[in-house]
Amino acid sequence: MNFPPDDTSLLREKILQLKKEKNAVILAHYYQEPNIQDVADFVGDSLGLSQQAATTGADMIVFAGVHFMAETAKILNPSKKVLLPDLQAGCSLADSCQPSQFNLFLQKHPGHVVVTYINCSAEIKALSDIICTSANAVDIIESIPGDKPIIFAPDKNLGKYLNSKTGRGLILWDGACEVHEAFSAEKLTALQLRHPDAELVVHPESEEHFILKADFTGSTSAMINYIKGSSSKEFIIATEAGILHQMKKEAPDKLLIPAPAKQTNQCACSECRYMKMNTLEKLYQCLNYEFPEITLPESLRKSALKPIQRMLSLSQQKNKTPANHI
Repeated sequence: MNFPPDDTSLLREKILQLKKEKNAVILAHYYQEPNIQDVADFVGDSLGLSQQAATTGADMIVFAGVHFMAETAKILNPSKKVLLPDLQAGCSLADSCQPSQFNLFLQKHPGHVVVTYINCSAEIKALSDIICTSANAVDIIESIPGDKPIIFAPDKNLGKYLNSKTGRGLILWDGACEVHEAFSAEKLTALQLRHPDAELVVHPESEEHFILKADFTGSTSAMINYIKGSSSKEFIIATEAGILHQMKKEAPDKLLIPAPAKQTNQCACSECRYMKMNTLEKLYQCLNYEFPEITLPESLRKSALKPIQRMLSLSQQKNKTPANHI
């Protein structure tokens, strides 16, 4: 069935109907388009959605995000059918760390604890000792004995941030997220001159000079919680612009301004081309036809599961908050 491009209400109705018929759950990352966030059962960041994927009673998981997120859901839920609305929805950061190259890197640094950011492929997870997200990365690093040298991959910017927070001298893989490297320092300065009372809130995947200027640095969920609790009324947000949809819901009385990108697009902000590959119509089609499906060899799934379980175990001990129930 093809829908007119503006027929959002009919698409939403069909999606909700199919979701009920198939006992499916829809998980959406904060960076998804607003229509997808609004139809999802849970909206959150990587950690929250990973936790939700591990506990859902649904027969089918539709992960409105990018490929590594759907893979993580499959790793945690081998008996459930996991769908991704667009199979080409990848991740520039995950792509920057290929398994063969990373394996050679590890061979050059024997005896190190391998910590990898969840924004990586199942193959990279399988080569790791423990996974982390931006929400729990500091806790994960600090849980490792001080005499153990650590490799951190794939995000060098997050790694630099962790080095500054923990002083552990992590050996870093040279990878980065194109979204968080797209912000313009020059345009930010001009924006701050126009909004002198605005606080700068940034994601730790951002470049170091943005983090040094920030009033707050944290994961997507932490950003939202900070803005809700702050007495300030204006904020410049340096992460993917999709998060503004949930931020406006959570903090309707605040002025939220996306940090400017080097290259001007429709919204003059930084958007993830992969996240935006998913659309409401693709979400309907994947629920209807139960395709594209995420599958993994069982041996790879089991190898990737171990470091994720270590992460989830540590996170549960720290009472981390799961994804928001919408």
